[in-house]
Amino acid sequence: MRPVTKLTLVSRRYCHLCTEMAAALETLAADFGVGVEVVDVDADPALESLYDELVPVLLHGDQELCHY
Repeated sequence: MRPVTKLTLVSRRYCHLCTEMAAALETLAADFGVGVEVVDVDADPALESLYDELVPVLLHGDQELCHY
């Protein structure tokens, strides 16, 4: 069995770009067997200090793949 790749989407509730990226990732994740965890940037002060104005941010581990 192949290990599942896990991506993290740093997001916030009132962000339309975050909503759109989450919807696009749902389809891609299903097609390629990738897990996506959505994390609320406003719930974590450390994440907020790193990514506040950049959301949505897509991460693979600690590596930023893309933002807004």
